[in-house]
Amino acid sequence: MTTPGTTAGTAAGIARPARITTLDSLREHLQWAIELEHATLPPYLCALYSLDPERNPDAVQVVSSVFAEEMLHLALAANLLNAVGGRPRLDFPGMLPPHPRPLPHGDPSLELSLVPFGAEAIETFLRIEKPAPPGAPAEDDGYETIGQFYDAVEEGLRHLCERLGEREVFCGDPARQVTSAHFRNSAGRLIAVDGLASALAALKEIVEQGEGTARGDVWDGDRDVFHPERDEVAHYYRFQELKAGRRYRRGDTPQSGPTGEEVRVDFEGVRPMRRDPRPGDHPPGSAIRTAQEEFDHTYCAVLHLLEQTFNGSPSMLAVATGTMYALKAQAEALMRMPDEGGTTAGPTFAYVPPESRGWTIGEERRVVVLRDGPYIVYGGVPLRRKRKIVSAGNDALTWKTGEDLPTEDAYALCRCGHSKSKPFCDGTHALIGFDGTEPAGLRPYAELQHVHDGVGISAQRVGELCIHAAFCIGRTRPIAAMLADTEDSDVRSNIMGRIDHCPSGSYSYALERGGATVEADLPEAVSVLEEEDGLASALWVTGEVPVVRSDGLPLEARNRVTLCRCGRSGNKPLCDGTHREIGFRDERTA
Repeated sequence: MTTPGTTAGTAAGIARPARITTLDSLREHLQWAIELEHATLPPYLCALYSLDPERNPDAVQVVSSVFAEEMLHLALAANLLNAVGGRPRLDFPGMLPPHPRPLPHGDPSLELSLVPFGAEAIETFLRIEKPAPPGAPAEDDGYETIGQFYDAVEEGLRHLCERLGEREVFCGDPARQVTSAHFRNSAGRLIAVDGLASALAALKEIVEQGEGTARGDVWDGDRDVFHPERDEVAHYYRFQELKAGRRYRRGDTPQSGPTGEEVRVDFEGVRPMRRDPRPGDHPPGSAIRTAQEEFDHTYCAVLHLLEQTFNGSPSMLAVATGTMYALKAQAEALMRMPDEGGTTAGPTFAYVPPESRGWTIGEERRVVVLRDGPYIVYGGVPLRRKRKIVSAGNDALTWKTGEDLPTEDAYALCRCGHSKSKPFCDGTHALIGFDGTEPAGLRPYAELQHVHDGVGISAQRVGELCIHAAFCIGRTRPIAAMLADTEDSDVRSNIMGRIDHCPSGSYSYALERGGATVEADLPEAVSVLEEEDGLASALWVTGEVPVVRSDGLPLEARNRVTLCRCGRSGNKPLCDGTHREIGFRDERTA
């Protein structure tokens, strides 16, 4: 049996032809690897969410650590596929077939079910993570163990590099590689793949974390962050610890089993989730069905964000992992809902088509509000800074455009106000439990405006949109007082100029009552506003870039929209000027 990083193509000393003989076949198998790594996540999550953490801290620690490392393996598989010129796919129906289901292209005798933590779940997890027996052949389809599947991938990589040359095989865009700068994992290495050596290292990381070093050892080669005095135990042996009720210690082997300190598992401290819940188990509109649909929408949002991450927007990984925090609360709420037969409800992990989500469809430029999360900006909308220029007396004069900020095609902007990478999101919203409830209404501007006529100008104002940028106040008189003097064209011009600088469009104007609104020619862009004395202000969305709420409903398309980024507005997602009251600052870390 070969291991990643050694010469492939033999089993028990007998040469065999490579199974993966073309680049297209290699890309296909690496997509299978992504699907394989993802397939383990729903069963692990159901087991994890069913555990009472106070009664089962050891089991929570084991299952959560394995889940985090499976996410690492998913990212490594995506790096491998991107390195060879593929395109990782995660947001499609085949990722979420009904349970029970087999591992993708794996041994059909292994079925994955959604069950609570217990003896059955442990046995399934042991089967998933089972080490390949000595001398087992590489298997690219219908594989018996995950390690044998990755051996086939390794054989294909080596064969193609020998036949085509390494440069021809590793032809992907390096910018698509996800690195440790994007993913902070409890253990293991997130390896950027740029050639055969790094590809083999990535394969080795995946296999050893699951099966152990050299496939004959208990340890996976990393340090245990929860138990610094020992090396980390591979996934298969972590589940053996739960089964045996003891930890492995130095000197233990697969044959000896764990002989260390006791691991306490309380099988009664588990929520009795219904086995393999299905969407059709409960009628539409029922409390359980509604909660399951909410969970499915969130989970499919995670898949969408991961697909964005691995297809040109690596920094979105923080948003995807942050969104997973919402899954825990939603799943645990389901598991508190009584179901039939003494069980509780549970998540279905059903696929929600993009057309039912709305905000994930299309390539057009738009800003999407993520529920209790950041703003997702699609379509390569330029991002820049703008600083308010004021007089010696701090009167608002104009905006000065600053530097453009480097972005990806899709990027996430902080909405909670606590990111350490402002203006970008770093996932902090999930850690602090940000409440991003959006009370801003959907009534159009025309229904809300108050009209004040002058000579040759009709000023329109919606007070609910004001962010107190103060262009309407002026050094001497506010706009409302100046309208009486608009026979003077200089006064009229002054009013027009001030309104043009109003970032929220709270003020607008027409040349006559009922006439077409006159708007400044603003580009499609998002601007990070800074007011006087370094005060951080709103995100200024211009050029009628659409803004979509988290429920999929669009705000009225307007030439100027200001979005809250301090997290404290009472009119979210719109800014209401609260940043001024709280003295919100941007640390300029990005």
